[in-house]
Formats: sequence, structure tokens, C-alpha cells
Amino acid sequence: MSDLHQIDFKALARHLTLVENDLPGGLEYLKSLNLNDSIPVIGLTGPPGAGKSTLVNALISQLLTEGKRIAVLAVDPTSPFNHGSLLGDRIRMTSHFNHPDVFIRSVATRGWVGGLSVKAMEMTDVFKAYGFDYIMIETVGVGQSEIDIAGLADVTMVVLVPESGDEIQHIKSGLMEIADVFIVNKADRDPGDGFANNLQKLIHYNQVQVPVFKTVAINNIGIGEILKHLTKAGMHNDEKKLHLLTEKVYHLIQYNKMRGIEKNKLRQVIGEAYLTDGFNIYRFADELTNS
Repeated sequence: MSDLHQIDFKALARHLTLVENDLPGGLEYLKSLNLNDSIPVIGLTGPPGAGKSTLVNALISQLLTEGKRIAVLAVDPTSPFNHGSLLGDRIRMTSHFNHPDVFIRSVATRGWVGGLSVKAMEMTDVFKAYGFDYIMIETVGVGQSEIDIAGLADVTMVVLVPESGDEIQHIKSGLMEIADVFIVNKADRDPGDGFANNLQKLIHYNQVQVPVFKTVAINNIGIGEILKHLTKAGMHNDEKKLHLLTEKVYHLIQYNKMRGIEKNKLRQVIGEAYLTDGFNIYRFADELTNS
């Protein structure tokens, strides 16, 4: 256990709920925070089934042996049709749920327009205010969430598995730009070495400096090497910090302009407007924005 003060998890949970749900007093609380930006924020993204939750669990286990306190924000995508959460694999972290130095919070996007980045950012800042040593944000790589997490984390880890050979093509279309670290998890499976080698060749071809690590997270293999890299490389690049702050302020401004617009309500309004004669989507959007 950390030798610093015990974190009040009940108070933390109340503040997270206040912020997540835009309850009265939430904004005032956020504005009152004195944040410690030296606390590293680690983002993990990748396709479903890559073993991200298992990897987070293994990283937590290692950090606990060093007396660290860890907060985890697990972001689940929400179905665009029924607004239900698509995933529920937090059971892989149950071994740490009751540990006094670990706090795990799941949050669904719930269809808020432009809200994923802002809610995750605000909740991450609440974690910072409570003095955790490490903060991890885990999200499924399903498109926009990959880009969002890159704007929130000091280090973005992209987790892949050997079986997803076609993922190499996907990397060319965006992941190469956001990854600070590639992790080939379940590397003991065939073709683990071949996939990792192809990934390294692709990185070299694109002339970027991104390390590739092979792990078997369920057996804690390769976890120490990742943490050693993070410690050696450092996570407080001033240029990236300025980029992150710019992204955060941009998303805050965007979110504040869109505050109160929820997709399921928007769908109802559009459904009514669509039935009127002469419906025009651009005129509709302009009128809604300026109303």
C-alpha cells in the first residue's frame, strides 16, 4: 500500500458522478481543482479481443509491487441504435476491485455528441486531484475513440494481436499517427513473431520511432519491459503537453457549444422535422445551432 494518505474512494466516486452526469455543482468543482500535470496518463486502445483489460490488470499488478496508486477509466462505446453499452469485460480486473490503492471506473459514451473526450478528460482530472500515481484510460479502437484517446494521454499504447494480420492495413489509416507504443499481446500465438516483425518493418518504412513490445499479459510476460520503457522514455514532453492542452481546450469549447444535445433527443427532433415539406438538413442544422 502507498505510504501517502488513504484516498477517500466514496468522495471520489461522488465527484466522478457529479462530473460525468453534468449535475449541479460539477462545473464549479472542476474549476476549483488544482491539478498535478506530472501524473502520467496512459491510454490503451485497440480492437476488441486484443486483451487490453488483461494487459491493464497485469500493469496494475506490477505497479502495486512498487507501491503505486492507480486509477483506471474504462470507456465502453455505446450502441448508436439502442444507446446500450456494447462491452462489459471489466470482470478481468476484478482481482483489483477491492485493493485500497486501485480505483476502477467504467463509463459508457451514451450517445453524447462530442462528449467522449470531454467526459474522459474531466474524470481524468478528478483522478489527478486525488493524487494517484498513474492513470490509465482504456477504450476499444472502434474509430473516433482511437483519436480521442490520443488527445488525452501522455502515452498512447495501441494493443494488437497476431491473429489480426489485416490490422496492418488499418494501421496505415490512422493508428501510426497516434501510437507512442505498439504492443503485440498474446504473442505466444502463431504467428506472433512474424506479425511483430511485419509491424516493425511498417514502422521503419513510415520513418517513425515507435517501439514494439511483445506480451502475454495473462501470464505477466513482457509487462516489466513496458514499464521500464515508460520510465526511461519519460512522459512529460513539453511539446506534446502543449498539444494535449490545445486538444483539451478545443474539445471543451466544442462540448460546451453542444451541451444539452443528446443523440436520442436529436433523433426525435429530426424525425419530426423530416416529415415537414421542404426539409433541408443544412438549414435544419443551422437553425438548431443558432437557436
